[in-house]
Amino acid sequence: MDVGWVIEGDIFADVAHCWLLLDRLRIRLRVYSLASEEYSPKPMSEGTPSTNRLALVYGMAAVGLWSTMATAFKWALEFSSPMQLITLAATVSWLFFAARLVSRGTLLSFTALSRRSLLRCFSLGFLNPTLFYWVLFSAYDLLPAQDAMAINYTWGLTLPLIASCFSRSLPSGKEAALALLSYLGILIIVTDGNLASFEFENVTGVLLAIGSTVLWGLSWVINTRTVEHERMDPEVALLLNFSMAVPILWAILAATASLPDMNVGTLMGGLYVGLFEMGLAFVLWMNAMQLTDKPIRVSSLIFLAPPLSLVFIATVLGEPVATSTLAGLLLILAGLVGQQALNRPK
Repeated sequence: MDVGWVIEGDIFADVAHCWLLLDRLRIRLRVYSLASEEYSPKPMSEGTPSTNRLALVYGMAAVGLWSTMATAFKWALEFSSPMQLITLAATVSWLFFAARLVSRGTLLSFTALSRRSLLRCFSLGFLNPTLFYWVLFSAYDLLPAQDAMAINYTWGLTLPLIASCFSRSLPSGKEAALALLSYLGILIIVTDGNLASFEFENVTGVLLAIGSTVLWGLSWVINTRTVEHERMDPEVALLLNFSMAVPILWAILAATASLPDMNVGTLMGGLYVGLFEMGLAFVLWMNAMQLTDKPIRVSSLIFLAPPLSLVFIATVLGEPVATSTLAGLLLILAGLVGQQALNRPK
């Protein structure tokens, strides 16, 4: 994440601390509540059977929404360019979080933040949502939805590797082996199972999909540190991110004479992605993690998303699911499950 932050050397003392911060932040989609051997996570709340059940309901609702995203992205890109889609979606998401903060009376809580933290939050908007979603949507625009979706799920392995780089330490042999297993799954997908030929149908799309996982990991680490340091409401941090991104995105569209046509397909795509992918799913997931005292149980629900996504891709988009996609996705998920097992408290 190279958009002007000064990152102190002690922020990423080790990979385990990065996972600790992720667990305490309890936000966002697709995060696995991992913990290191040295860290025994505290319960998010004094869970009762009823609150734990409600947490599972919230978690399943969030996963259900995320499962539709690959289909929604691909469908929306039939009506919009990647830049148009992220602009409309970011605008909807900004309005969503602003309305939530107004209703809770916390909209102006950002005025208590330090100037440095405000700068970080605003600057992060260049990286996420602006650059991250542009790269991600560009990948979906070039690749079959099933391929882009499967590759995108390797972010759970990219994140600890990024943390290792910041901590100037190498990942363990087991971590490296699990990463290689998942990346072998990517190779199977993008070569249609023909590893001997090593031919890619769309190299650009594959590189964009992999690059999006790197951008996500970088933005997550810095955003986590900022929220943790300032004891900030995560929704306030996201609103600040979007407050920088939205005017920049509209300015890019205006400068390139590529403002979107406001037809039904364009508006529905931007509304659905902005409200559910960037907004409501986050709130549901955060509530689930706050209610439960068994975060591993809730976070494991995320493994339901890829197979559910394939169902939507096949039934809604009519995209035949290739055998190579299933085989590659199994390897990717095996790597992610192994990573979670390595980091589970002993």
